[in-house]
Amino acid sequence: MFAKPAVATLNHLLVGSGWALPRLARFAGMTARFHVAPFSFCCTIGPDGLLSAASSDAAADVVCVVPPSLLPRLALQDEAASNQIETSGDAALLAELLYLTRNLRWDAAEDLSRVTGDIAAERIVRLVSAKHRQAHETVLNLSQALAEYWTEESPLLAKPTQVAAFVQQVDQLRDDVARLEQRLARLVSSPGAN
Repeated sequence: MFAKPAVATLNHLLVGSGWALPRLARFAGMTARFHVAPFSFCCTIGPDGLLSAASSDAAADVVCVVPPSLLPRLALQDEAASNQIETSGDAALLAELLYLTRNLRWDAAEDLSRVTGDIAAERIVRLVSAKHRQAHETVLNLSQALAEYWTEESPLLAKPTQVAAFVQQVDQLRDDVARLEQRLARLVSSPGAN
C-alpha cells in the first residue's frame, strides 16, 4: 500500500535531479528495504537507476530503519539526522543512499510551474522560503531567550561553568571518600596504630 506512492515520489526526485539516476544504475538489481514506522517498503533498482516496488518478502541487500522523529530533520537536510538512520547490508549501496539523502533536492518551483506558470511558481517558492526562514529565526530567537531566562533570571538550567564546578566537586568528594575508606581499612586492620 505504501510502497507504490513512496517509490513514485522517489523516482520523481531522481528524474528531476538528472545526476542521480546514473549513480544508482551502478547498483541495478539490488533491493533496499526501508522501515519508517509504521510503514515498510522494498524497492529494486533498475538498470536505468529508477526504482520499482518489490514484494515485502524480497531479500534485501540493504535495510534502512528511519525513526519517524527523524523525518522532519531529514526533510530540512540536517546532517546529524542522516547519521542516526540505522543501516545494515551492502556498504557501497548504503553509502550511495546516504549520499542521495543528503544531496537530492526537490525542485518545487518546477513542479508548481506546471500548474501556476513559471513566474507565479517562483514567487510562491520564494515566499514560502522566506516564511520558512522567518519561522526558523523566530524559533531560534525564542529558544535563546528562554535559555537565557532560565539560566539568568529564573535559574532552572545550569550554566556550563556551574555544571563543570559541580562535577569537579563530586570528583573531589569521591576521592576524599576513597581516601577515608582506605584510612578506615588501615585502622581496622591494625587496631594498635593511630
